[in-house]
Amino acid sequence: MSKNLNINVKHITRVEGHGNIVVNATDGKIEKIQWQVPEAPRFFEAMVRGRSYDDIQTIVSRICGICSITHSLAATKAVEDALDIEVSEQTDLLRILMHYSEQLQSHVLHIGYLAAPDFFGVKSVVQLVGIAKDAVLTIVKAHRVANQWSDLLAGRTTHPNTITPGGFTKIPTEKELKDLQATLKETIGDLTTIANVVLSVAENVPAFERDTEYVSLTHPDGYTFYHGDITSNDCNGKAVSIDKWQSVANEYMNPQSTAKWTKWHRDSYACGALARLNNNFEQLTDTSKSVAGMFGLKKGCCNPYLNTIAQLVECVQVVESGIQIIDKLLTTGLKAEKISVKPKAGKGNGCVEAPRGILFHQYEFDDNGNCVAADICIPTNQNHANIQKDFEKLVPEFIDEGEDAVKLKMEMLVRSYDPCISCSTHMLNVKFVR
Repeated sequence: MSKNLNINVKHITRVEGHGNIVVNATDGKIEKIQWQVPEAPRFFEAMVRGRSYDDIQTIVSRICGICSITHSLAATKAVEDALDIEVSEQTDLLRILMHYSEQLQSHVLHIGYLAAPDFFGVKSVVQLVGIAKDAVLTIVKAHRVANQWSDLLAGRTTHPNTITPGGFTKIPTEKELKDLQATLKETIGDLTTIANVVLSVAENVPAFERDTEYVSLTHPDGYTFYHGDITSNDCNGKAVSIDKWQSVANEYMNPQSTAKWTKWHRDSYACGALARLNNNFEQLTDTSKSVAGMFGLKKGCCNPYLNTIAQLVECVQVVESGIQIIDKLLTTGLKAEKISVKPKAGKGNGCVEAPRGILFHQYEFDDNGNCVAADICIPTNQNHANIQKDFEKLVPEFIDEGEDAVKLKMEMLVRSYDPCISCSTHMLNVKFVR
């Protein structure tokens, strides 16, 4: 097999946004390996300057059509931090329940429509219908449940309109929550079916490992997507408070990318489902652990391709946790709440786990509650450097398999991170080096 490689993938498919893969090798000597981000920058930090505190979540939810709830929640938490707004336990639980809906929505989309074709050796979900129709229909069903879940809590599937600093503009009825709970209990069976289908083709997941720093939220009370502090497997059990997030991300420029890169204890780190699982595995529900066990997925896994499997585990996690939250809300009883917010000067930080990893928002306001500064750090831009480092180890290991095999593995690796590439490009003063 020739050890010459000339790979030039412009705009890899089945990801959000534009990313390129470039590899050149002659007689086994690697001359160039690059993960390139050519996406045009989008300036949301500038868009919110001068806007009122109660406009922020509406604007920044448009950063992403997949993670709009997540951005809204991170922004609203930052606003509430800046203005010293405390929310009720009911509001907190309803927001977490809403957040779970988007985790399921995004994970199912990625597993079923974007990653599964690779496992089955086809180019798209359209071809997948021809060989695994029942599996595709089950994916569609689970995705529909997630959409309906978002509709109920967020007001619509994308770009929520029920979130406001201090609470909600509208909450569901107890009957609606009971109906949702019944649907979620049925969905556990569908997710088990999906897990078995993925397991049937799991041998097509590349065997590749690279020792990696994994960054996520952590909280003593459970497997968290919403509250907690920042940790990594390099922290020796310690954690960093959310207001110190910039000392974790350490964003910097890279000439091959229009998105900033990040690093913490090493030259790169990964965030996302596999990071959360590695840092919080003991707090998974028993059923979630059972799904992980089907694939031999354990704490300490450093195969980036298994991020997709970790997403599957998290689908079960959020559905089971959602059922538990609804029990708590129904036991306590839903109450109408009056919201009172007084604008003031302040600076605040908000952090939640997006489906793709840990997300940071920071805003500063003047005395009238108008935004004077903003800083947003997207999960995908935190993963860019790690994708590059994975490439640098992957290519030499698999170069003997030939150009087509290496190209496929590199594309699959990028897709395993489930990147939102355009969402990650928030920067100024770009200097292209050629």
